[in-house]
Amino acid sequence: MPVALDRALSKLGLASRAEARRLILDGRVTVDGRVVRRPTTAVVPGRTRISIDGAPPITSHDARRVVLLHKPRGTVTTRSDPQGRRTVFDVIGEAGRGLIAVGRLDLASTGLLIFTNDTQLANRLTDPARRVRRRYVVTVRGRVTPETARRIEDGMTVPASARGAGTERLKASSVEIRKASNRETHLLVELVEGRNRELRRLFEAAGHEPTRIHRISFGEYELGDLQPGKWMEVPADKGNTGE
Repeated sequence: MPVALDRALSKLGLASRAEARRLILDGRVTVDGRVVRRPTTAVVPGRTRISIDGAPPITSHDARRVVLLHKPRGTVTTRSDPQGRRTVFDVIGEAGRGLIAVGRLDLASTGLLIFTNDTQLANRLTDPARRVRRRYVVTVRGRVTPETARRIEDGMTVPASARGAGTERLKASSVEIRKASNRETHLLVELVEGRNRELRRLFEAAGHEPTRIHRISFGEYELGDLQPGKWMEVPADKGNTGE
């Protein structure tokens, strides 16, 4: 199916959508060997040969790759950051060429982040309708009671992530209290929707500020003993997301 050239560059992991537009307008992108300066030019991923600055053309038929990163705290999940902060692509370096990050972890969150050049895999993992399981180790301020854990599982109305957009209903598929004191509570939490800053907004609405959010699994992919800032490549067919 044809898509706009700037979107194709983004989906192939070559640039953000805004970066792609700039590259195209600057005449640095070729389509089937011809310079194209219109970001909305229709291309067919997998058939159209797209190149930036004369590099070898990339298509979605390139070998499928999946990279797992233990995202360290203080890195942003984007290809480049206007504020100059370190990004997850800075962490994995050349290994990230042609890959996209699947979903996000915010600046303060750590743990498993998946990169791939397989847009179908990325779409399967992030499609809310598929209810792909994500598991997190979470620490929050104060004592979380079993009653509060059940409220979070049942669903809570919280402010929408976009300012001025009203409210939305969020819930966790499971909340397990591992250790609780008056000072803090340690939990194992499972989500299946992947909304923006979902865990933070849920626990803040329940009156418990998160101090640590650490993702340990995403679908069939597990963080295991991968150390912070380290990455590894895994077989592209490992992630069976229930198709």
